[in-house]
Amino acid sequence: MKFKIGLIINPVAGLGGSVALKGSDNVASQALSLGATAKATLRAEQALAVIAQLQQEFEVITVKGAMGEDLCRKMNLPSRCVDFFGSEKLNADIMTSNADDTLAAARSIKAAGVDCLVFAGGDGTARNIYSAVGEDFPVLGIPAGVKIHSGVYAITPKAAGEILKLMITNQLVSVMERDVMDIDESLFREGTVKAKRYGEMQVPAELTYMQAVKMGGKESNELVLTDIAADVIEQVEDSLVIMGSGSTTEFIMQEMGLDNTLLGVDVVFEQELIASDVTEQQLLSLIEKYDDVKLVVTLIGGQGHVFGRGNQQLSPSVIRAIGLDNIIIVATKTKLEALEQRPLLADTGDEALNQALSGLVKVTTGFHDYVMVRLKNC
Repeated sequence: MKFKIGLIINPVAGLGGSVALKGSDNVASQALSLGATAKATLRAEQALAVIAQLQQEFEVITVKGAMGEDLCRKMNLPSRCVDFFGSEKLNADIMTSNADDTLAAARSIKAAGVDCLVFAGGDGTARNIYSAVGEDFPVLGIPAGVKIHSGVYAITPKAAGEILKLMITNQLVSVMERDVMDIDESLFREGTVKAKRYGEMQVPAELTYMQAVKMGGKESNELVLTDIAADVIEQVEDSLVIMGSGSTTEFIMQEMGLDNTLLGVDVVFEQELIASDVTEQQLLSLIEKYDDVKLVVTLIGGQGHVFGRGNQQLSPSVIRAIGLDNIIIVATKTKLEALEQRPLLADTGDEALNQALSGLVKVTTGFHDYVMVRLKNC
């Protein structure tokens, strides 16, 4: 018996990231008009590439067009499509699919008798899948959205592929209940995070490859944060400084007396704010004008992601233009200890860059106080 993989791609997932829209719900057209490019299919391809050599041992059950069929044909994977009401309208145009299509596709694929339903998207996609298949059906998320709080996603597309490989080759894989989370994107765009738990789904889990549910809340140890801020300010004195999102970088901005976009990316020069909530293209334009550029980023509490979660403005092109030696990672030791020895994570969407970023990295944890932490891409 071949292993049967259900596949659903949300083609518009992640569109709003690089153009600073904080998500893709109801803004796909706007994101495209601002120059965004769809990357969900590419991330699904990165996952399926891990198992491509095993195609004699599995079959993909998917739906028409950009929601799965196109990618399977491109990769020459053994596949077949299931129909559902309205599926005839799906084609390569990414604007033709919506949440109702995801719901209908998931129900049809489940009914086809797959062993695991794999989907590429964000938290909104996870909610739709949960509504369609419930709590007792195995699913696996390929991260492709802007904000990903849910625990049903692998830490990277490649990691999702590794889990599939374990299942296809009959390795022992645990099944765990993981939370389905989502936030109100309209409030998120205004700088407010309001997350809600919608339920749990069954996820095949190898802990190395599955991400934790995002840990919310701000750091409370102001003395430590003050020391971190003093060190960073000293390091970037004469540089153009790109400040990533997060509460730790927000504190640094406050120490400089500057307004901050908590959930966006800001740019500072000589302790003056010169651009707020910038897009990928704005960053590339600014970087060209300065000889010395630094990037200050922190990690997501509870998960460890440095790149690829909520900061897609920091694209592979932007990171390369800045230079790997000019990245300053900041975090309190408490935040690092909460990872329980798990590594920091890079999920930029560019495998070569992920590998270049990997290794032991210096994390600023106080004033002239640093620790070495492993950063990796799985």
